[in-house]
Amino acid sequence: MSDTRIASVSAREILDSRGDPTVAVDITLAGGARATAMVPSGASTGAHEAVELRDGDKKRYRGKGVRKAVDNVQQTIAPAVKGRDAADQRGLDEALIALDGTPNKARLGANAVLGVSLAAARAAAVAKGVPLYRHLATDGARTLPVPLMNILNGGKHATDSADMQEFMMVPIGAPTFSEAVRMGSEIFHELKDVLHARGMSTGVGDEGGFAPSGLATNEQPLELMLVAIERAGYRAGEDAAIALDPAATELYREGDYALAREQRSLDSKGMVALYADWARRYPIVSIEDGLAEDDWDGWTRLTAALGDRMQLVGDDLFVTSVARLERGIKEKSANAILIKVNQIGTLTETIDAVALAKRAGFASVISHRSGETEDTTIADLVVALDTGQIKTGSLSRTDRVAKYNRLMEIERELGSAARYPGREAFPRSRRA
Repeated sequence: MSDTRIASVSAREILDSRGDPTVAVDITLAGGARATAMVPSGASTGAHEAVELRDGDKKRYRGKGVRKAVDNVQQTIAPAVKGRDAADQRGLDEALIALDGTPNKARLGANAVLGVSLAAARAAAVAKGVPLYRHLATDGARTLPVPLMNILNGGKHATDSADMQEFMMVPIGAPTFSEAVRMGSEIFHELKDVLHARGMSTGVGDEGGFAPSGLATNEQPLELMLVAIERAGYRAGEDAAIALDPAATELYREGDYALAREQRSLDSKGMVALYADWARRYPIVSIEDGLAEDDWDGWTRLTAALGDRMQLVGDDLFVTSVARLERGIKEKSANAILIKVNQIGTLTETIDAVALAKRAGFASVISHRSGETEDTTIADLVVALDTGQIKTGSLSRTDRVAKYNRLMEIERELGSAARYPGREAFPRSRRA
């Protein structure tokens, strides 16, 4: 292995999948290894996430520029980490956290800190001459994830579509990851035909799923998905299941959840009853952010009602934070956590959240953001951490497809050792 000490760190402003600025960090090691990390950005962000530093200059990129974060990398972080061992991920990340000195990365920006954290990991893998997933894995990494494919977009990821944000197809019956991708692609294209036949638009939202206007209710996407699954030649509930991300924090208004498309509001009990009704009539294996980020009592009620039959995922609830996850474990709020590296700001903190979830019997779903890049780090990360599930969007837009293509590449590298868990990734769904 070549010298893994950090020789240089630089940063630059690039564009994400929405055409907004984000941070790219380049790291070169003393032995010559070099790598780049590109930082994603969310639209429906939780209030408790680490701070994404933006410039606020309305005359430039509508205030969304990231020159401050870039300067923080080059002027503050780079001198502090030069000479550190990039292979010592925990030591590096602890130094970055201390350098920032705030509980939420507010001084330097989580986008600045994370870019350095991820680029260092990638550079260390290059220096070792191994894929990133091998560099990060503590055990034999061989599990490919079940993808939760967001084929119909609503909420903040679309315009004039469903109130709820994500309607996902889950290929639980596929024998391999590559076959899961094929199933997803076929169902995605069938859904396009179904929408077209009904006079609905087939433009796509932020995560590559269709974003039709003219939906009468928030239940209609579920009906459309069942038609697409069956038209593709698959059995709903056996070959392909459904997962939801209502992004309920975005619906929360003074104690109630506003379903504008249906011109009604529901309290927490009403939302739980709605999900329970859908669960009886549709093959739903996972609901993410079914309630708002601080509706802890509601989450406990939801978990008590549905936690024995499906996966209940905290995203805004937990924001990849060990502290918030600890509370959720204690209060029996949810039974799974969504893992987003930029919610917390370093790779080590991300890994620690997954480790805590595993100890508590919670599932972990590695996730992209709605503002993505062609960076494929999360594809390697999901294999390295053996979580068995990934969210990385629909079957269109290169920023989403890049992750699927990388996972198929990893599957090929693993050969006969590769494992695809299928329905086993959702054990609770068998008890419905």
